[in-house]
Amino acid sequence: MARIAIGGFQHETNTFAPSKADYAQFEAGGGWPGVKYGEPIFGALEGANIPAQGAVQALRAAGHSLVGTAWAAASPSAHVTREAFERILGEMVARLKALLPVEGVYLDLHGAMVSEDYEDGEGEILRRVREVIGARVPLVASLDLHGNVTRAMVAQADALVGYRTYPHVDMADTGARAARLLDTMLQTGTRPAQAYAALDFLTGLPSQCSFIEPCRGIYAMLERLEHSSAAMLSFMPGFPMADFEECGMTVFGYGADAAKVSAAVEQLRGAVADAEKDFALELHSPDEAVQRARARGEPGKPVVIADTQDNPGAGGNGDTTGMLAALVRQRATEATLGMLIDPESARRAHEAGQGATLAFALGGRSRIPGDAPFSGEFTVERLGDGQFTCTGPMFKGFRMTLGPMALLRSKAAPGVRVVLASRKCQAADKEMFRHLGVEPVRERMMVLKSSVHFRADFEPIAREVLVARSPGPALADPAQFPWKKLRKGLRLRPLGPAFGG
Repeated sequence: MARIAIGGFQHETNTFAPSKADYAQFEAGGGWPGVKYGEPIFGALEGANIPAQGAVQALRAAGHSLVGTAWAAASPSAHVTREAFERILGEMVARLKALLPVEGVYLDLHGAMVSEDYEDGEGEILRRVREVIGARVPLVASLDLHGNVTRAMVAQADALVGYRTYPHVDMADTGARAARLLDTMLQTGTRPAQAYAALDFLTGLPSQCSFIEPCRGIYAMLERLEHSSAAMLSFMPGFPMADFEECGMTVFGYGADAAKVSAAVEQLRGAVADAEKDFALELHSPDEAVQRARARGEPGKPVVIADTQDNPGAGGNGDTTGMLAALVRQRATEATLGMLIDPESARRAHEAGQGATLAFALGGRSRIPGDAPFSGEFTVERLGDGQFTCTGPMFKGFRMTLGPMALLRSKAAPGVRVVLASRKCQAADKEMFRHLGVEPVRERMMVLKSSVHFRADFEPIAREVLVARSPGPALADPAQFPWKKLRKGLRLRPLGPAFGG
């Protein structure tokens, strides 16, 4: 039995997003458990599909003793503020020092954190933890599939293990895989050989979905290569919204046989490179998406439209109104949009009460170019406190606290309804709508502020999934961002222009 320190610090940073992640955002959690220190970490994670929970279960099953350091997560946004980064990481490091000696460390990280001071947030987290525990104590971390994995991260950790699904239905499983790798190191007293390779193009989030090609085939190949090489492999499509030199796709692996690990990583890298052209994806204008959904959707088999560029899971604030305007303009029927993050309008709805009709200026608070508040009269159809537990494949067990919520119906287009929430979280679980009496399968169309995570719970009921490009900070085409710091020669989209430096 070994004494193992557990911790987590999660943030996905869109350096082009409109607002930063301060400490209050980590306290809120954005759908994840809020800030916890020490023993309360374990209770906060219990029952949720979170990597740290999978790791905790696996390590305890192996007979190890676990001690908590710090846990924190916030909704994706712009940079983590200096105060939040130093406060959380400082507490993690201080508690780790107080807990010494430990025989191992497991961290639940994202892989795409950028703070005000550190472009490679996880590289700095791992460096400080390594400084405390020394070179001999094994350090393993699980990572989100969208991690921009850097050379410093690989150098500081003994192993990194990434998700294999997007939507991320395997988060707890990934934590368990990382835990098993840590347990092997403890049992054998050895560290695995490692190999790492970076790709030379970026691709938008919607085309990274593991339910569709090319990622579906790439991850199937990854598992075959693992079997033949006895290595643990990860393919990271990356988070193409972080402006720093090492943003992008990576492949890496760990195993006992260095030659086999290197060969497997190179073979997987080659497969990703060969699939570059297949990462292109059809995008629709808001009006095109609504028109197609109206023609093809029906209760029982709705068309689901992803409002991908305002995805709160990629740095958007969930408050742009381009898709809402299209729904009203097209006079859509049996259509629900959610979640529009607008605490002021949700407060007004609660003050007016259920059944009231009043004028709203919805959303538009982020002042995204091309976007504005949507003004009109709406009836308050249903109210909720925003507290519920998710049931879908990805967020199962997540206890949401989204603040006052409201369901509004447009007076100009009575077939259009809007779900308001007060705290930022992407629409990726049916319970977010059921909380206000909306049963998604009964709609003709559902418009979701999400890029891909919604597919886990909504694709099984959908006749079709469309990806719409409406104003927002999470651009579906990475080439449209005003990049300044990428490495020279990196292609900004599949088969697209290269960054000139």
